[in-house]
Amino acid sequence: MKAESLPNEKLIASNRKAHFNYFLSEFQEAGIELVGSEIKALRMGHCSIDDSYVIIKNCQAYILNMNIPLFQENGIFSHDPVRTRKLLLHKSQILKLDQAVAREGYSIIPARVYLKKGMCKVQIALGKGKKNWDKRQAIKDREDKINMAKAIKKSY
Repeated sequence: MKAESLPNEKLIASNRKAHFNYFLSEFQEAGIELVGSEIKALRMGHCSIDDSYVIIKNCQAYILNMNIPLFQENGIFSHDPVRTRKLLLHKSQILKLDQAVAREGYSIIPARVYLKKGMCKVQIALGKGKKNWDKRQAIKDREDKINMAKAIKKSY
């Protein structure tokens, strides 16, 4: 799925590194448990999920290293910017993800964070790590696409 947001969604953050470092599949939408100052900061557009990942512990899904900076006007009632946050998923979805991680060696990677109907959602995906030669091939394909676009533009 592309990083652009749909008409009824406001994109807050996307994880571009994830597409480079992993083969992503099986995208799912999950809610996220937030406190008041965190949702205020998200609505302002402040969030980073570059180094974040999802773990499953005690049949619950948690997102780690998701950075939501402090909301300035909140004073002393602020949150911890990189605290562990609970993801809101059905039990069957959590079990399916846990089985994929345990058996097939996948990782659960957050792909993007967005607001949908006033609620904060996280799109998570199963990711299989790329090898170095896969990454070199991705760079080569991207450069070839850019060169082809330049050649087409130059011919007109």
